Amino acid sequence: MIPQLVTVRHRRTNGRWLRLYIPVLPVLLVLSPVLLLAMVVGLIACLATRVSPVGALRGTGRLLGALPGTRIEIEQGRMAVLVSVR
Repeated sequence: MIPQLVTVRHRRTNGRWLRLYIPVLPVLLVLSPVLLLAMVVGLIACLATRVSPVGALRGTGRLLGALPGTRIEIEQGRMAVLVSVR
C-alpha cells in the first residue's frame, strides 16, 4: 500500500509550528509526466549498468510499501522539522 498522506511540521525561530498536510495521490497525478520521464531514464540507467530493470522496480515497490508509518525528525538549535508518512 502506497502512502496516502505526508505531514510536515516545521518549528519556526519564534517557536510556533507550521503544519502542512500533503496528499500523495494528487501530487503523483500532477507530477506523472515527470515520473514517466524518470522511469525512462531509470530504464536506460539499468541497462547501462547491467542491473535488472524488474529487480530495480521490485526494490522501488518494496521501498514505497515500507514508507507508511515512517517518522523523520530533525532538530538543530531552535529549528525543528518533523515528517510523518501515513
